[in-house]
Amino acid sequence: MKPHMSYLQKHPDITRSRVSNFVNDNHQWKDVNIQAVLYDVKASGEPHVQLEVWSAPGQERPTFKHAVKQEFRPAKVGQMFGPSWTTHWFRVHVSIPAQFVGKPVQFLFDSSCEAMVWSAEGEPIMGLTGGNGGERHVDYALTACATDNEPERMFYVEIACNGLFGNGDYHEHPQDRAIYYRLNSAELAAPNPDAWALYHDMEVIVDMAKGLPQESPRSWQALTAANDIVNIFEHADLASISKARSVSDAFFAVASHPASHQVYAIGNCHIDTAWLWPFAETRRKTARSWSTQLKLMDSFEEYRFTASQAQQFEWLKEDYPSLFKRIQDKAKGGQFIPIGGTWVEMDCNIPSGESLARQFLLGQRFYKQHFGQTCDVFWLPDTFGYSSQLPQIVRLAGAKYFFTQKLSWNNINKFPNTTFWWTGLDGSSVLTHMAPSETYSAQCRPGELINGVKKHKDVAYSNESLYLFGNGDGGGGPLRSMLERMRRMANVDGLPRVKQSHPREFYEHVEKTARELVAWKGELYFELHRGTYTSQSNNKLWNRQSEFLLRDAELLCTVASFGPEDNEFEYPAEELTRLWKLVCLNQFHDVVPGSAINMVYRDSDKMYKDIISSANRIRKEALATVCHSMTGTDLSNSQGLAVVNTTGWMRSDIVAIPASTYAQFASDNSPVQIRASDNAVLVPVTNVAGFVLHSVSAETCSVRVPKHPVHVSKTDKDTYVLENRFVSVTFNASGHITSYYDKTEHRELVPKDGAANVFELYDDVPLFWDAWDIEIYSLEKYQTLKSAVVVIADEGPLVASISVRVPISDGSVLTQTISLAEHSPRLDFDCSVDWHENRKCLKVSFTWDIHSDVATYETQFGVVQRPTHRNTTWDMAKFEVCGHKFADLSEFGYGVALLNDCKYGFSTLGNVMSMSLLRAPKAPDEFSDMGHHRFRYAIYPHTGTFSESNVVQEAYQFNVPLLELPITIPPQTLALHKRPFFSVSGARNVVLDTVKRAEDDKNSYIVRLYEAYGGHARALLTSRLPFSTVCKVNLLEEPMDGTSIERLDHSTALKVPFKPFEVVSLMFTL
Repeated sequence: MKPHMSYLQKHPDITRSRVSNFVNDNHQWKDVNIQAVLYDVKASGEPHVQLEVWSAPGQERPTFKHAVKQEFRPAKVGQMFGPSWTTHWFRVHVSIPAQFVGKPVQFLFDSSCEAMVWSAEGEPIMGLTGGNGGERHVDYALTACATDNEPERMFYVEIACNGLFGNGDYHEHPQDRAIYYRLNSAELAAPNPDAWALYHDMEVIVDMAKGLPQESPRSWQALTAANDIVNIFEHADLASISKARSVSDAFFAVASHPASHQVYAIGNCHIDTAWLWPFAETRRKTARSWSTQLKLMDSFEEYRFTASQAQQFEWLKEDYPSLFKRIQDKAKGGQFIPIGGTWVEMDCNIPSGESLARQFLLGQRFYKQHFGQTCDVFWLPDTFGYSSQLPQIVRLAGAKYFFTQKLSWNNINKFPNTTFWWTGLDGSSVLTHMAPSETYSAQCRPGELINGVKKHKDVAYSNESLYLFGNGDGGGGPLRSMLERMRRMANVDGLPRVKQSHPREFYEHVEKTARELVAWKGELYFELHRGTYTSQSNNKLWNRQSEFLLRDAELLCTVASFGPEDNEFEYPAEELTRLWKLVCLNQFHDVVPGSAINMVYRDSDKMYKDIISSANRIRKEALATVCHSMTGTDLSNSQGLAVVNTTGWMRSDIVAIPASTYAQFASDNSPVQIRASDNAVLVPVTNVAGFVLHSVSAETCSVRVPKHPVHVSKTDKDTYVLENRFVSVTFNASGHITSYYDKTEHRELVPKDGAANVFELYDDVPLFWDAWDIEIYSLEKYQTLKSAVVVIADEGPLVASISVRVPISDGSVLTQTISLAEHSPRLDFDCSVDWHENRKCLKVSFTWDIHSDVATYETQFGVVQRPTHRNTTWDMAKFEVCGHKFADLSEFGYGVALLNDCKYGFSTLGNVMSMSLLRAPKAPDEFSDMGHHRFRYAIYPHTGTFSESNVVQEAYQFNVPLLELPITIPPQTLALHKRPFFSVSGARNVVLDTVKRAEDDKNSYIVRLYEAYGGHARALLTSRLPFSTVCKVNLLEEPMDGTSIERLDHSTALKVPFKPFEVVSLMFTL
């Protein structure tokens, strides 16, 4: 027996603590452990380091050229810089002293915040991250081996007064508060390469001793090796380092078994395009993060790094062109891998189908133009749910693989798959993988790899997985220490085999080798962050308005530029692309969901103002061309109005014309009705065909009272009744609907003791993620708002309405105008809310006398059905779900749809439908949703089931009003334009959604349609615009192989077949 044997096996926990202390850098033993020998020598202060600084005014982020021309002042370590979001430029002079000769030399600069090193010539070199967090990276290499005649060096460091994650804990403090950051160090250091190598050896061995099953032989071998190293090492004897490394070399020499799990590793630095920092700071984060990775690629040939979001690449190209060129060079060599295919890593709940299509169109075109190829991997690791139409959209955008990991955050059910086929609404499938390490910011630790194998749910079919490493969310990316650990973990017994590769290599190998992968059909519902369907209500309103404005603008611009009329209208392609980029930018997964800081929404508000203003102008100019109308404000020559229906079907409606406009062409005719709220003249327009110009003359406006006018009355029981030929709707004194009677079907929709349009105020205090989450227990605590003041507003004959004022609290009030028109059973609610609450959620509920086990919700290019019961935990988890323009509850023969113009949060339990209207979270935006809101919703009863109804069309009409414009030609002249620009017949389940000019061919235009109800169709599509050929294309506007479109003889009509929920894009060429 050896003397002093300590029987390691008898006290493993003590030994694990001992070896952990050996590598620990924040422990009291760092003067005698490995930390004591990591640097041979350091030097700071003058004459070795001279610092000067210039502080930019306000929150400006000046360019290098501007900054270096300014007057710098002396600076020193220990100074504080700020406040938050300010920028400070340091001019640094360093002189390497003689004691550094023969050693590598680094400049250690810790500003407690983010920074960028610049060369004297203005080249961005690398990013730095100060502070003491796991993201810390403060070393800039000056030389690999100092000589005895080192020149004085001069360079710049730009510091941004914010951390990787903004400014402190956003749960406790606003992100734009004044924080100052301390310059902790600015010194020269000579690292000891052997000591650092031993340090990285020990990091891996110690973690293996902790992470492997403690009863396994390899765990004991790791613990023994680590303990032996500690016994050999002497901080005062540097020669002991090489002796200790002989132990670690022997440990790493034992290779992993060839049949062990294969990990495909890829570095990344997920950078939120805006979150706890504004968009402008993201532009710098990308430069700091990616320049750092380029430096690491020079040192680690095996290193592979991927970055997504074409928007960030475009910003880099604009702001840092030389850095962008270096990235292009590394991309050609295969080390820097652009990925994802989309403009940003977008939210997949709120954006429309066309918005998702544009994400890919913009993103893939950028990658093709600047990197020579599109992306075949759809990369979306961090968003809050995945629409059931994504597989089809991904396929149509030229990709076939999908990566995420977010469902690992589910708070009720664990998602059952890791590698599987995800099948969408139309039957399209994409090979999908969810990293079993359950993160996109792994730290290259053995425990992560070990747990990743344990959590791989499909290892029976595929013995491989993806592993994403690098600091993320706020950027940063992999550190040198991570890559050092990765090298050691690549092929060592006890761990899975690890290789760094392009993600495509992983997917291709799975396709070739996997056995019988399972399939998942439908949406990937995220069981968390359900509050993002509702937070930041105005942002969602402007998103919806922008989507439809651009839809109208592109359609009308296409008609104006391709129309048979001889005109010189120029399609504004560049401006429309700019606006779509802004829309897609704001659909980033922390912006439109409502989970960013207030600074972001101040920027977003400005962008939406720009989008809406420009899109309105473009639409107006195009409409004027199409209608042969004046575009100015002088209406003195008006002879009538042109009304344009930009939906693809015939509709009737009531248009509201400003009194001043009406007076120009119908001054001799008394209007049928003037609306009380704004004195607008109400004019009925009937049977306006889709994509047709319709004239409104003075005679039209002077039509007398309609044959079946709408009425409003107040009864002796303090109830109010709105009634037309279709329905009779009764309200009580609280504004609740107590009866909704269908006169045609002789059917009462509200059950006895039930009510609709009931406002409910819920406590809304989630477990952790304030702006993100609505928790299921919030349904247990609420109050029904019953106090109200109801008055009659409009008495008909075209529109009758009542006004309801509902006090919410001492600080909040809701007012709504409830209207019924003479031509429809639809009941409209126009709401105005002054909202000043603290962690409350306002919902409106509707109880119907309808029985169904499922409710139908609109999603992108289709619908999804979800249970109205909570039989299982999977059903229960969907207590709050996302819908777009409508939710529908139908049984055999009848149903009711709830329409809206900007709401996305719904629930249906039994026969009670609810819609979430407003929330009041306080983090990360302490002002979230405070202030004034305006939104609309409607009740639309219909015969038949949902599939037999026209709910999709009605929801479009609710969001796409008829357009009117004064015309300077006689109204009867517009009879020449009664033939529609486009028509779809023979398939009422097909919707013509988008018309635009082709991206790369000025002589071609695109028409995009989709099947909306879930059935086959054979539509007859007619275009009045000229064309000679037509072909089916994908979302990138590339012809699709094996497809042809039948054109009727001697006709401009096309027969277009559809599968259920299929999206079809056609390119028409002159």
